[in-house]
Amino acid sequence: MNKTNIFLSGLIIFTLIFQNSCKDDYLNIQPPSNIVPENYLNDESQLAAYTIYLYKWDNQKGGILPTPGFQTDVPVQYDQNTDNQAKSPDVRYVPGLYKVPQTGGDWDFTDIYKCNYFMINVLPKWKADAITGNKELIAHYIGEAYFLRAYAYFDKLQKNGDFPIIKTTLTDNKDVLIAASKRAPRNEVARFIISDLDSAISLMKDPSPDSKKNRLSKKCALLLKSRVALFEGTWEKYFKGTAFVPNGQNWPGKQKDYNASYQFPSGSIDNEINYFLTQAMDAAKKVADAIPLVQNTGTLQQQATDPVNPYYDMFANEDMSTYGEVLLWRQYSLGLNIFNAIQQNLQHGDHGLTRGMVDRFLMANGLPIYATASGYQGDDSIQSIRAGRDGRLWLFLKEPWQKNVLYFSGISNVAYPIEGVPPIVSVSDNLSHIIAGITVKGITVRKWSVTGYVIRKGLNFNDGYSIQDENYTGSIVFRAVEAYLNYIEASYEKNGSIDATADSYWKLIRTRAGVDVDYTKTITATDLSKEAKNDWGTYSAGNFVDATMYNIRRERSCELMAEGLRFMDLIRWRAMDQMITTPYHIEGIKIWGPMQTWYPTGSLIFGQGNSNTVSDPSISLYFRPFEIIPGTTASDGYKWSMAHYLSPIAIQHFKITSGNNDPQYSSSPIYQNPGWPVVADQGAL
Repeated sequence: MNKTNIFLSGLIIFTLIFQNSCKDDYLNIQPPSNIVPENYLNDESQLAAYTIYLYKWDNQKGGILPTPGFQTDVPVQYDQNTDNQAKSPDVRYVPGLYKVPQTGGDWDFTDIYKCNYFMINVLPKWKADAITGNKELIAHYIGEAYFLRAYAYFDKLQKNGDFPIIKTTLTDNKDVLIAASKRAPRNEVARFIISDLDSAISLMKDPSPDSKKNRLSKKCALLLKSRVALFEGTWEKYFKGTAFVPNGQNWPGKQKDYNASYQFPSGSIDNEINYFLTQAMDAAKKVADAIPLVQNTGTLQQQATDPVNPYYDMFANEDMSTYGEVLLWRQYSLGLNIFNAIQQNLQHGDHGLTRGMVDRFLMANGLPIYATASGYQGDDSIQSIRAGRDGRLWLFLKEPWQKNVLYFSGISNVAYPIEGVPPIVSVSDNLSHIIAGITVKGITVRKWSVTGYVIRKGLNFNDGYSIQDENYTGSIVFRAVEAYLNYIEASYEKNGSIDATADSYWKLIRTRAGVDVDYTKTITATDLSKEAKNDWGTYSAGNFVDATMYNIRRERSCELMAEGLRFMDLIRWRAMDQMITTPYHIEGIKIWGPMQTWYPTGSLIFGQGNSNTVSDPSISLYFRPFEIIPGTTASDGYKWSMAHYLSPIAIQHFKITSGNNDPQYSSSPIYQNPGWPVVADQGAL
């Protein structure tokens, strides 16, 4: 296969897929380098080995089901680079620095090819009853392949929008591969994903054949279906009439003859929106009605005699199989030498919550912090911020002098047993000066935190901080509460009201969070102009959504904090238009208040250029981590370009699908995403 065709199709020779896969003794097959189609995928165990490899749940990079934030080999994702969390400024928020690549990018078919290879080799054998083994398990593993192809396509839908729908492996012929590069309208891609998920739902077992829920199940497919349908339904609603949806003004698909006369299968974009929102509601309800929420006792264990809190432990346990709300999780194992670095990340605190995320949480009485009679004690200290708040903030925001990895855990190599002050600058090891009446000496204090708001969600009381950076805390992939949230949002987007089912789900979530269940009280007290200062979710297409819609979004962001779904939500809501004209400033703790006394004299430096350690109080009393040094990336705040809602397609893909004498690439069946030039190393138009 020549290099050009590899770029076109993302093809990977079959033997290479398995050269670093599961051990031969598990597969019970001849050495991978000798595998050929006729000698493989003939037995249930071989189907199981193929699909589990596509998860990539070993220490290899990539994979269709990455577990965000927790692997040593995957960049920590959480919700960084949004209004919820921050680590370092992202060029996506600096128009002109986010550019069209020459090669690579998100136009890739590698994982899709692997799934299609499985399909074309397994489905004929399955229909001919030529695969040996348990018939239910054979069907389940085929269902997994449908699920994984759907998941891979959903990634492409989010990044590219319109995308080629390819259901088979392609011959090594340039003309065939160029023809296959035609982009299907995004709603057709979403419908294809839902079709694959419907196949997965019909074939997969429930519960998973793996008793520990380390493999996919029918409910995982239902949950993903609700996510995909909600994504597409809301995207089409908020981008309706623009170049980002089929037949919208200046939609680039119209430039190509194969899309020039496109008609929606349901007759109109409004019908498409209703179709997707209905699909989201139906799938979400099947999960939510079947899976109760894990209990939150409202306690944070600080000594050996304290009762455990199942809700807290669900995110931090090494074994998540016992939590009914967890539908799929990734297990790490000392015996298999598969580990992660989540405890180091949580101990270091280098993925800070933003002021916007923290302020978004309600008081326990259901009122926003600015409301009259809310009881909010202000943000002069972490202690006052947590007091009387939504139980999720109280539980998952660290506070100085709380115990982290407990002394009673019996671990001797604990680096940070007690939480120190928010480590936005390097401070002394002797912290006895911080709080009167408390003397603790010799504590190692972390040397950096992005915002000063340090997240606790996922911190394991027993895993400890290993000198070898090896931890075994599990990683949640799918959690049933998302189905509750998906239904609430989809039903309100579709019908403009909270129905009885949504009402019950919302009250269950708020009860678990320790918040007054009367969400109407919250809605009445909501001032969108105040919320908009720190929460992008108040906006769609540059305008405020209504107070009910905003509070649905608020609930979603508070419950799913740091679980890697925020950016997906922001783009489908079209929630960044306002930053085209008005920069947004990422902020953290109120450093220029009483908390400044927590830091040694002379450590908080501003007005000295490159020597600065903190942002200037003249621009804000709140710490602005990206505005410490003038002239650096995002030092003037986050900005936006409409083009950034989708990724640019790399120039190599236009070049190799065009004629040799076509410098404008007009003969390519591929069209660039809205607002991006067909010129390498250029920013959005």
